[in-house]
Amino acid sequence: MPGSADLAPSASALSAAEIEAGRKLFAGSWQFLAAAGSLAAIPATTGVEFAFAGRSNVGKSSLINALTGRRMLARTSHTPGRTQELIFFASQASVMLVDLPGYGYAAAPKAKIASWTALTRGYLGSRGALARVYVLLDARHGLKPADAALLDTLDRVAVSYQLVLTKADEVKPADYQAVIARVREGCARRPAAYPDIVLTSARTGHGIPELRGAIARVIAQRRGARPPDPT
Repeated sequence: MPGSADLAPSASALSAAEIEAGRKLFAGSWQFLAAAGSLAAIPATTGVEFAFAGRSNVGKSSLINALTGRRMLARTSHTPGRTQELIFFASQASVMLVDLPGYGYAAAPKAKIASWTALTRGYLGSRGALARVYVLLDARHGLKPADAALLDTLDRVAVSYQLVLTKADEVKPADYQAVIARVREGCARRPAAYPDIVLTSARTGHGIPELRGAIARVIAQRRGARPPDPT
C-alpha cells in the first residue's frame, strides 16, 4: 500500500507529530449532536467545524465513521438522498463534524432538491466557525458536472475546501497517481481549493491517518497554536 507521499505529494506534507495529533483527536469521544432541517435549527457552535460534502452515495457517512472509529456514529445507507438535513457530530475537544445533504440525486423531487441546496448554501455562507469543507469525490469517477455548483459556491463565499477521493479500494493502486492528477488538474484554478488531495478508503482505512492529521493541522492553525515540529 502506498505511503503518505503516494496519497498526495505536496510540499506541505504532514509531520509525524501532526499524524499523531490527528490520531489523538479522533480517538476521543464523539457523539451525535443535532439534525438541522433549517438554518434556524442549526446548533450553536462549540468551536471549530469541518463539513463533509459530496454527491449522494459518495460515502460521506462512511468516511465520518472511519475517521472517528465508530461504525454507527453516522447513519449509512445504500439509498441515495437519505441525508436530507445538516447532521452535526461533536467531540469533547470542541470540534464539530457536519454531514451535508448529498447532491446529484435526480430522483428526488425538485422542491426537495431546492430545499437541500438552499440549506447547504445558507450554512456555507454564514457559519463563521467553519474552518474547512471536505468535498468528497468517488475515486472511480473524479470530478463530475454536479460537483461544479458546490465548488462555485465555495469559491464565491471564500470557504476553504479540500478534495478527498473515496473508495480507493475500488481503484487499482497503480492508477492512484493518475486519478489524483486528473482531479488536481480539474480544480487547479479554483481560488478556495486547498492544493493537496487525499485518497481514502473507509473500508480499508487507506488515507484515514493522513486526513485526521490534516484536520488536526487546520485546528492548530485556526486556534493560533504553533504547529508540531516535524519529526
